Amino acid sequence: MKTPLLSVHALIFLACALAMSAAAAEPALDTRAGPVQLHPVEHASFVMEWNDRTIYVDPVGPVSAYAEHGAADVLLLTHPHGDHLDTETLAGLDLDGATVIMPQSVADEIDGDFGADQRIMANGDTLSVAGMEVRAMPAYNLPPSEDAYHPKGWGNGYVLTLADKRVYISGDTEGIPAMRALEDIDLAFVCMNLPYTMDVDQAADAVADFEPAIVYPYHYRGQDVADFKRQVNERTDAVEVRLGDWYPE
Repeated sequence: MKTPLLSVHALIFLACALAMSAAAAEPALDTRAGPVQLHPVEHASFVMEWNDRTIYVDPVGPVSAYAEHGAADVLLLTHPHGDHLDTETLAGLDLDGATVIMPQSVADEIDGDFGADQRIMANGDTLSVAGMEVRAMPAYNLPPSEDAYHPKGWGNGYVLTLADKRVYISGDTEGIPAMRALEDIDLAFVCMNLPYTMDVDQAADAVADFEPAIVYPYHYRGQDVADFKRQVNERTDAVEVRLGDWYPE
């Protein structure tokens, strides 16, 4: 008896959905100070919970999408493009006790609003806050140009040191030397979408260079993340590629 094609497709969809659900229930990373729980929201927006701290990254979209996560302790903003900075979203979040970390380009846009404790970081700066170390990383298009979507020095990526583990958030960038030179990254979030950042091939090549223990593709609307996973796996067996639900229907 032949299985109807529609049923096969339905089973594949269900298997993928169950796998993503199971992955969401498991910690993204274990640290000496407790697990890191990851909550993808959409595209470039996500929330991490660690050591009784809640970390928001580039929150945009409906405030209701963040209601279950409560007040932010740390808010990381990478740059002022609309899919990373939404002042209406920020106005609806509880940021009273948050440390808001951003590049100067974002500070120019929000003009002192949204949180009393604001920290402006340039590429290469470090600070300690809420029990973690934050390092601002370069994030820009190649070749560097003032006319690029993301000029050098305009936006930030971030490396967070959470107890004994290191987390890299790429922001909008290509496979720049600073990314490829990273070492001892336990968890990475790497962007990929043309024409704004890099394609799947460049992202896979860069990830194979710095070999994070775990990588999540994010900010990938319309890109083939299954191909990204395949390419990374072909280049190195040191990286676990995980696929999160970044585009809920």
